[in-house]
Amino acid sequence: MDRTELLLKEITEANGVSGYESEVRAIMRRHLKPLSDGLEFDKMGSIMGRKKGSAATPKVMVIGHMDEIGFMVKDVTKEGFIKFLPLGGWWGHVALGQRMRIITSQGPVLGVIGSKPPHLLTQPEREKVLDLKDMFIDVGVQAKFDVKKKLGIKVGDPVIPDSDFTIMGNPQVYCSKAFDNRSACAVVVEVLRKFKTTRHPNTILGCASVQEEVGLRGAQTLAHIADPDVCIVVDTGIAQDIPPDGSNKVEKLGGGPAILVYDSGMIPNLKLRDMVIKVAEQKKIPYHLTSMERGATDGGRVHVSRAGVPSICIGPPVRYIHSHNGLMHRTDFDNTVKLVSEVVARLDAKTVASLTQG
Repeated sequence: MDRTELLLKEITEANGVSGYESEVRAIMRRHLKPLSDGLEFDKMGSIMGRKKGSAATPKVMVIGHMDEIGFMVKDVTKEGFIKFLPLGGWWGHVALGQRMRIITSQGPVLGVIGSKPPHLLTQPEREKVLDLKDMFIDVGVQAKFDVKKKLGIKVGDPVIPDSDFTIMGNPQVYCSKAFDNRSACAVVVEVLRKFKTTRHPNTILGCASVQEEVGLRGAQTLAHIADPDVCIVVDTGIAQDIPPDGSNKVEKLGGGPAILVYDSGMIPNLKLRDMVIKVAEQKKIPYHLTSMERGATDGGRVHVSRAGVPSICIGPPVRYIHSHNGLMHRTDFDNTVKLVSEVVARLDAKTVASLTQG
């Protein structure tokens, strides 16, 4: 594996559902520290590396979120089955039958999300999506085996998809959990790495937030302490090049970074949007424009922080987000790093001021 693959493996395999991001934060801290002039933290657990350029301002925030979707232990039945609640958006059919890791004080415990087998379902039950409340996690329970005492499972323990980073048969395609949005955290690291020895006309704030999947919470507190002048949110696009009509979709693996023109939490700054497009075309970086009518990114909180922050969202398209295994193409990751870096290099005081001038 090369450096990028090792970084993606390390950061995606880390355990870090919303509210439990400490393991991911430790990784980000280790990578950001040598690339920054100093690290700062909000009181929620988000992290920011400040990289000074030739000017103290403008302050350019580049942000990804550390948390992944998962579950939390809600109850342990008297028989030893684990009932759970979702942290982030799940569709029942995606969760059913998957392996999970319950992170306990005694260490991780493997389990399987179970439900009634199809042989026992009535016809009406077969025709509906099974609700998460009707599922459970089976950790290999048997009569008289006390899972609370012997395995240390308790209410409030986080539950993580059991999935490892894998290079596919096509070596340009990677499979892992948590590409949403650890791929963005890796982009933040690589962007700061690019400017370690390269001049830039601003101060870069390389940020990683907490609790995005449950309401963009860390972005709000992080934006408050950072007080950025402009923000590039990095988050995954939704690759749609799958059956039955995926061949007609522009948002696809290898199609270049997605530039969001709309999501339910933010309409991007139009001048910044046009600038990003212009830079991509000048540098011959493949890209596509997309929208997300349901769902939002950290930009939903950052762009309305204080007096407002001109913001845009850019990111690599990923197949099967909000599931146990996503697929991402290496060139999309590399081109996202390149596009974000090229834009950051152009965000001097005059350019940033022009984004909001009447």
